[in-house]
Parts: sequence; C-alpha cells; structure tokens
Amino acid sequence: MAKRDYYEVLGVSKTASADEMKKAYRRLAMKYHPDRNKDDADSEQKFKEAKEAWEVLSDAEKRAAYDRFGHAGVNASAGGGPGPGGFGAEGFGDIFGDVFGDIFGGGRRGGSQVFRGADLAYELRLDLEKAVSGDNVTIDVSTQVTCDTCGGSGAKKGTQPTTCTTCGGVGQVRMQQGFFSIQQTCPTCKGTGKIITDPCETCHGAGRVRKTKTLSVKVPAGVDDGDRIRLTGEGEAGRNGGPAGDLYVEIRVNPHKLFDRDGADLACEVPVSFATATLGGEVELPTLDGHVSLKIPAGTQSGKTFRLRGKGVVTVRDPRKGDLFARVLVETPVNLTAEQKSQLEKFDKSLRAGGDKHNPRAGGWLDSVKRFFENIG
Repeated sequence: MAKRDYYEVLGVSKTASADEMKKAYRRLAMKYHPDRNKDDADSEQKFKEAKEAWEVLSDAEKRAAYDRFGHAGVNASAGGGPGPGGFGAEGFGDIFGDVFGDIFGGGRRGGSQVFRGADLAYELRLDLEKAVSGDNVTIDVSTQVTCDTCGGSGAKKGTQPTTCTTCGGVGQVRMQQGFFSIQQTCPTCKGTGKIITDPCETCHGAGRVRKTKTLSVKVPAGVDDGDRIRLTGEGEAGRNGGPAGDLYVEIRVNPHKLFDRDGADLACEVPVSFATATLGGEVELPTLDGHVSLKIPAGTQSGKTFRLRGKGVVTVRDPRKGDLFARVLVETPVNLTAEQKSQLEKFDKSLRAGGDKHNPRAGGWLDSVKRFFENIG
C-alpha cells in the first residue's frame, strides 16, 4: 500500500505553520494513542502514521526534502518501525513530552516545566433560609499566592534564575539503558529548568508565599447540602509560571429547628391538642414564605400527614417549588389537676360504653391480639 501524504495524514495544508502542525499532531496523538484504544490495531496504525508524519514535518530540513522529493527524500530518516525513529521506547518518550507534558503538569519540550497550582476546598455553612433564597457571602481562604517581591521567579530582586546545566533548561532528563529510553524529571532543578543561586528574601526561593485572601462567593438560590461552587483560578498559585488551581466551595446546610429538607420538599411536625384532633379545627402553620392556616378534620389521628402544594422550596436545577408535608402529632395532656383527671376518667368510661364505635382501631387491635393467643394455644 502506498504511503499517504504526510500533510494529508496530519490534516493540514502544505503551507501550514509549525504551530498548526503541532496542534494537529497533538489532536491525532491523543485520539489514537494505544493507551486510549486498547487492542485496536487500526488506531495503533494511525498513531504510528501520525507520528512518522510529525517527525518529518517538524524538522525544517526533513520537511524541505519531503516537499522537494516526497517520501523518497526522507525514506532513510523517516520512522515507522520499532526503534528510536518509530514506535519504540524513545518514541513513547517523545510523545509524552510533546503531547501529554502540559496535561500532567509538565512543561513542553525545549522549555522548563510549569506546574499548575493545587485545587482547594472550603466548607461554607448556611442556614436553610439563606440556602433557599441565595446570598453573597464573604469568605477568608488561606492559600499560596505568587510572591510580589520576586514576581514568582524565586530569585532575589535584581537577579534572575540561571539555566539548569543538568537538563539544559528542559526540566527533564532522558535515561537510556540498551533499547529502552525513559524521560524523567531532572533531579537537580526538580523540573523547573532553572537554578536559583540567590533566592528571594521574602519567599526563600519558592516563588510563592502563604496569604489569606478575602473572596466574595455568590450562592445561587436553591443550593442544597453537598452542592459545590467552583471559583476558577482562586486555588493555589502555580509554580514556574503555571496556572492557578481552583477553589471548590462545598455547601453545608445547618439543621433547621422546624423543617427537614428533601430536595425541593420540606417536612415538619405539627403538634395539635387532643380536643382539636377530635373535634377538628385550624392550626397556624409556619412556612418559609410566612404563615398559613391548616385545617384539621374531626377525628384526625396522630401521624396523619397533610400535603401543602407549592409551599416547599426551589432547587438550583429546578425553579419550581416543591411541597410542604405536615405530619400531625396529637399531644397527650400532662400535669393534669385532680378535677381534670376526674373529668377525663368519666369521659373515658362514656367512650368505652360505646364499644368499638368510638375507638375502632383499638377494638380491631384487641381482636387481633385475642386471635394471636388463641392460635398459640
């Protein structure tokens, strides 16, 4: 099978700049890399093909020879098979340096490594009312920021870091042992590519100092316990010119005295008197929007739950309000006077005289207990 044109392989024109070709190669390398396409022979072949095209077109002399003579002009130097120029150990090193170095925190080939700053987490506690309505909150975060004295270089003011002689400023060194070639972080400069001989007096050569930053956090209406708000670039400052990390604000909603929350719904308990539950009536019920009147039908049993539609809350994912579930708890009278006890005993006798008419559940329960013991006997 005839070899495809290298420009066609990378998907660029013959007048493409070096930067355009590099971007095209990175895109193909990431798409067809064997680690992302296990046991896919077609992807492996496309990966080799893209690498071979890149090795030729990224070299000015090889590209000129290819433009003039085609594949014949670079046949001796073009890769494609195992070994230093192809899909061998050194090839892997080149790929990780050229393509994936920036992703994993390293720099690019030919330049010192940069390191992205660490992400930070902050726990923000809110009352239920603030979580539901939203708020602007000011927080203080202790983090690493770029040193103002040296501008992040780590060198004393008026001086500059020098190029690391071990790696030549690349930040990485290549260890060769027979067929295998491994690229690793330079042990002398720790990947920065630079050596600081006269460190900054403020940061002592680190390029960063710890500082407490005051930030404003816009809390959207409807946040719930466990939700996170991302503040881009508000994490720790990067090293060696790297980008800053992010700050993740995790919401923690404080327990409420009246309400339990389940998404957009609220639940509460409503204590009512024995007389109200028996005769019926109305009780005033609190909601986050104000008070409402809840009608209690005569004969309401303890544990009965009433649903008030639209009296719940919104969430960040749905602006529609949920419901409020009110669970009735019939309160047993306490601290009765002698007269009250006497009246209650008379009232109880009158109820028992009516049989199951007044206490159907109790009568049914007693019958069940009786049958249970009869079956045991």
